Amino acid sequence: WFFGLFFFQEMEKLIACVHKRPDALCRLICFPWAGGGTLQLAQWGKLFSDSIEVFCVRFPGRETRHKEPFAKDMTSMVNEVTSVLLKELKEKPFAFFGHCFGSQLSFAVALHLKEKYGLEPVHLFVSGGDAPHSEGFLATKSSPISDVKDEEILAYIKILGGTPSDLLHNEDIRKQIMVTFREDIRVLQTLSFEKAEMDIPFSCDITCFNGSDDKVYDVQAWQELTSGDTSFYELPGGHFYLLEPSNQSFLTKHITRCIENAGL
Repeated sequence: WFFGLFFFQEMEKLIACVHKRPDALCRLICFPWAGGGTLQLAQWGKLFSDSIEVFCVRFPGRETRHKEPFAKDMTSMVNEVTSVLLKELKEKPFAFFGHCFGSQLSFAVALHLKEKYGLEPVHLFVSGGDAPHSEGFLATKSSPISDVKDEEILAYIKILGGTPSDLLHNEDIRKQIMVTFREDIRVLQTLSFEKAEMDIPFSCDITCFNGSDDKVYDVQAWQELTSGDTSFYELPGGHFYLLEPSNQSFLTKHITRCIENAGL
């Protein structure tokens, strides 16, 4: 029972699940953005039908894990997610949804699962993020985050949107958001993936979502990562288009359709 208790505690620490559905046919594992927590994506659990259970991954250094040190690199995050969720992922089909930083982390976890355990999501949903071998991502990797001043990070966070302005007016919260964002970008820069060295990693379908006013992402690069189908949807709004209720409604309906069509 000790190991059972240990895994339950690890699970509670890592995963937010606001709507438990033990009989669901499939799990949707959501990976938040840089600087983000589980608040928004965990709520998606209420929007899906009984056939889908939503898990949202909680990164170290925030929310109930705020006393823990931030992750040092992408490998340690991938290892934690994999070791805690492996039993669940073996138990029933799963899909991944990641936004921004979360899209790259979900890719890295999926790659690790495929290489080490032969497991693959039934569908990979990526949102507002560059593929890990694209020029856009390589530019992010080479930007010197440690040299960037707090004011510049704050300005960037404001441009991206998604953070309520009253939170940014509170000095303690503002500092915490900036530190978290900086640490997440540092982790992101440790992701290394050399597409040229390997075969096409996935066979699952990939769907890319994007805000119409956000920067342009290299969708072609995501296409190169799977032998399955790749589709692309642009929804009205900026980088955080997915927080708009009408877009959430589109996303949850579309994700449901894709998962149901995967023939589970």
